[in-house]
Amino acid sequence: MVVDLLALGWADWLVVDKYVGNELWRWASLLGMLLGSLIAGKVTAFALQHQANRLAKVDGWIVLELLLRCVERPMILLFMAGGLQLAGDTGLLVLAPDVAKLWAQVTHALTIFEGGWFIYRLVDIVELYLRSWTSRTDTLLDDQLVPLIRKSLRVFVVILVLLFVADNVLQWDIKALIAGLGIGGLALALASKDALGNLFGSVTIFADRPFHMGDRVKIDGQEGNIEEVGFRSTRIRTLTGHLVTIPNATVANHTIENVSRRPFLKRVLNVGVTYDTPPEKLKRAVDILREMLDGRKDHFPETNPPRVFFSDFNADNLNIVVYYWFTPPDWWDYLQFNHDFNMELLQRFNAEGIEFAFPTQTVYVKRDDGKTPDAENSDDGAPRSGQAYT
Repeated sequence: MVVDLLALGWADWLVVDKYVGNELWRWASLLGMLLGSLIAGKVTAFALQHQANRLAKVDGWIVLELLLRCVERPMILLFMAGGLQLAGDTGLLVLAPDVAKLWAQVTHALTIFEGGWFIYRLVDIVELYLRSWTSRTDTLLDDQLVPLIRKSLRVFVVILVLLFVADNVLQWDIKALIAGLGIGGLALALASKDALGNLFGSVTIFADRPFHMGDRVKIDGQEGNIEEVGFRSTRIRTLTGHLVTIPNATVANHTIENVSRRPFLKRVLNVGVTYDTPPEKLKRAVDILREMLDGRKDHFPETNPPRVFFSDFNADNLNIVVYYWFTPPDWWDYLQFNHDFNMELLQRFNAEGIEFAFPTQTVYVKRDDGKTPDAENSDDGAPRSGQAYT
């Protein structure tokens, strides 16, 4: 008798008693269906992941591997949406018309989000092909363009999915919404013209390619190496180690000096010798410089051979000017080359007895009385007319 009463109580609790308009067995069935869908989605995702890991160890299957990884996580959401759809179609729950409509909308939205998530993940395959294409080019600027394209595609997919949900699920008037967005976009564009200027500046940079990643450039008074080019700004690592961010509108509208693109490093060396240097020694000085340059001709381009001339009678020296264009244009190699050149020049001039000039000034003193005192027996110690202090 007690057992019969308990059985009758359990039956009432499961079958008769209602909670939010549905018996408990209906809620339990819904929970079981959702748990089953979740487990089935997890198992399917695990199988896809396992297969993708196997393909990762085999050459030539990277596209299929990425495709399986794209399906892996959205598959769980797809099974959950399927479970909700099945529960709605079978009439498992007794729902009011408004609630049933909402249930169908949620199920439909989950299905759309699952498809959008899959397309969102497919951008990885597009990125793979883009990186394969950019790796065949010499410039690294294309490599910087790949993540920008990836972000743009993903933002486009998100916007497209949201519009699709608004149109097909929420039944919004998309045309009016887009028109409103157009008017709002115009107002936003007027309010954010600087941001749009930076965006068009980035387009100009990627189209003209005035520099590559890692190039040393001078832009708007800043000199350093290009570290990153984004939609809004370009980042430069200066020679002092500071990171400078320059808006792309500024980059596009200013003169860009690409130091890394120079084919050589030019040096103008002025060698001054004293005025008492005889013409023979001056000629010998020019010959020494030319001999030194001839011994280093491997460092000079054939189109710009080095040149040496006796150029000027300066105020304090006889000037010999040396022009040479060092290649390859590596700054530290250039400094080492100049160091070796200067050391040899100093040694050879000293060996030949050719004196380097240094700034001097000669002062002539004349007495106010116009007399010419004897320089050797001058009472006041002043020099004779024409004598100079140097």
